[in-house]
Amino acid sequence: MNHDFFLIGVDGGGTGTRVVLADAQGRELVQAASGPSGLGLGIPRAWQSIQAACGEAFQRAGVALDWSRCVLGCGLAGVNNRDWLAEFHQQAPRLAGLAVETDAYTTLLGAHDGAPGVIVALGTGSVAASLASDGEFRMASGYGFPSGDEASGAWLGLRLIVHAQQALDGRVAVDDLTQALLAHTGARDRDSLVVWLCTANQTAYARLAPIAIEHRAHPFAARLLGEAGVEVGKMIAALDATGALPVALCGGLGTPLREYVPQAYQARLREPRADSAHGGLQLARREAQRLARGDL
Repeated sequence: MNHDFFLIGVDGGGTGTRVVLADAQGRELVQAASGPSGLGLGIPRAWQSIQAACGEAFQRAGVALDWSRCVLGCGLAGVNNRDWLAEFHQQAPRLAGLAVETDAYTTLLGAHDGAPGVIVALGTGSVAASLASDGEFRMASGYGFPSGDEASGAWLGLRLIVHAQQALDGRVAVDDLTQALLAHTGARDRDSLVVWLCTANQTAYARLAPIAIEHRAHPFAARLLGEAGVEVGKMIAALDATGALPVALCGGLGTPLREYVPQAYQARLREPRADSAHGGLQLARREAQRLARGDL
């Protein structure tokens, strides 16, 4: 391996970008963050955010940034769109090496340190992925809001706001839960809630999810969180019918939803060893090793 290389792991999604900078041996130097770099937001914006985070990382490390000495391993939302992926490669700076995978794959690498396992990533959106002992990579869920991303923050938020709507017109009782939901949106009546609904996106709905956690004893919230746990169980079962692989719940809702995962899966749950950015660092190291071997 070229010992002049720097390895950079990148985790890029719709809300932010995180990078881990390491030397050629994979020893971590610093971390940094910047704005979103999911490919669906546009390739120029993705590279702008990645370059900003990398620039910040090199500045913190006290080293001049030279792209020709950098091997990047990127886990990005949106790489399943082949046109976006091709454009991302085309617009890359002159790097020593570049490997790009889905953010689900790098989350999986980080959570199980590259070993076989299952992850269910639960944040604004959701996706599950598995790596079998034979190296097969599979995914479940992650089709996007509003039709998919079960058990995600946006999925929870959408159902919570329906409950709030029903409270406004008397179909269910106005109580602490519905008042908290309406207070979050700033809605005072039907018309003001409609205004909020007209502008709400996936992120706005996801911001309602913590209210369900805070009011977990409320019958509706308890039932909703239980449904989320069932959906997580379905993802695990779809990816590992043998029941042999360890499972890591990742993302901001991973810990809060853990207790709602069906009992049949509880014994297999493990804490993630590392995050998606560190999974990207593993990807970068593999790419550097491939380059050192001279593989095409």
